[in-house]
Amino acid sequence: MKKKRINSPWPFYYKRLNLSGCSVEFMEKHPEIQFLPREEIKKYQEGRLKETLAYLSAKSPFYQRLFVENDIDINEIRTLEDLRRIPVTTKRDLQLHGADFCCVNPSEIIDYSTTSGTLGDPVTFTETEGDLQHLAYNEQLSFQTAGCTRDDIMQEMVTIDRRFMAGLAYFMGARELGMGVVRVGNGIPELQWDTINRIHPTVGMAVPSFLVKLISFAEEHGIDYRNCSMKKCVCIGEALRDPKTFELNTLGQIIHEKWPELQLYSTYASTEMQHSFTDCECFNGGHLQPELMIVEFLDDDNNPVGPDEPGEVTITTLGVTGMPLLRFKTGDMVYHYDEPCRCGRNTVRVSSVVGRKKQMIKFKGTTLYPPALFDILDNIPDVKNYVVEVYTNELGTDDVLVRVGTLTPSDRFEKEIKDIFRAKVRVAPGVKFETPEEVAKIMFPPMSRKPVKFIDKRG
Repeated sequence: MKKKRINSPWPFYYKRLNLSGCSVEFMEKHPEIQFLPREEIKKYQEGRLKETLAYLSAKSPFYQRLFVENDIDINEIRTLEDLRRIPVTTKRDLQLHGADFCCVNPSEIIDYSTTSGTLGDPVTFTETEGDLQHLAYNEQLSFQTAGCTRDDIMQEMVTIDRRFMAGLAYFMGARELGMGVVRVGNGIPELQWDTINRIHPTVGMAVPSFLVKLISFAEEHGIDYRNCSMKKCVCIGEALRDPKTFELNTLGQIIHEKWPELQLYSTYASTEMQHSFTDCECFNGGHLQPELMIVEFLDDDNNPVGPDEPGEVTITTLGVTGMPLLRFKTGDMVYHYDEPCRCGRNTVRVSSVVGRKKQMIKFKGTTLYPPALFDILDNIPDVKNYVVEVYTNELGTDDVLVRVGTLTPSDRFEKEIKDIFRAKVRVAPGVKFETPEEVAKIMFPPMSRKPVKFIDKRG
């Protein structure tokens, strides 16, 4: 039966894989699908899901075993709702059985990358040529969602090495779109400003807290940053907006007040997803690219949650050939929004990450996630930097210590910090003052790809 295609002026790339007589199609390009009615998006995804299940059944040792052990007939999984019959996959599964997730011979692997290890031992991911095409296309869509065009020049202020998938993906996505790219890498504010003044990029790619350093450097050295060429920045790694109101959070406000000409876009992604959710011009959540991934939002019992409660992002990749994942629970807690966006897209949108599931803190009867603590600390002027530590006390319960880098330590300042916490989240952590240099050494360990603001010392 010939597969119906959507008429589109956009080019598309695809390849067919023959699996025991079954022809399976991967890597389609249908960028217009995000604007179609929800029913058509769902029907399309269900067709791609069938292909993905056939591929996993033929190629994945891990999922072959999972299907047999749970008596799952993939031919009975016809709808997105039917996915609930299949057990979820966790980070622990990847850590214990990583090699069994690989669906291709080593000769077909083009790139190796690792997760950041936020919740334990890093996991190695393998990408085929098709997967790299998938990454490039995803980031092309992501940049287009943020309003980038081939006329832009992007300054990449994140690492592209150290087995970091995202840095490579951003470069390839910009290249796919036709943007020029300046690969400066992370850090070194002097080189960043020299590049801006020499090449005049229009778009930045950066961690938000680094933008604060970039502004501080410009102010200290008399650089007219507000009139520079860079007018927007796609930000990774840290939240910029409140997960429910979409208003700029403290970190976002600090940047915006200093540099109002710089438009801030958030993008949320992970190595496991090989997909990103990115803000459009409406700034009311990151958009799903439905041709590349199916997403669910689940509670602790793996049941779907409503839009008014945070759910764990659970993904099924579409079109990935190296290490595809089925119902993988990422550990990221978000709110999701189903109503159509003003930009015309009809895709699911997600908030900024509320927190990591395993990073949830139960402190004096109050449930907290690290981002809520970060937002409070970012808003205290004399706090230069900080690290939040959680540990198990002698009573066997969670306790929190904030290591504050400041130039003005005092009992009065400690009381002020605790009072602010009580006013915002009803409880106050322990406070330990250190020099900003001492805290910076903890925040930026030698092999870190992003700032370490949270350390979990619980057993």
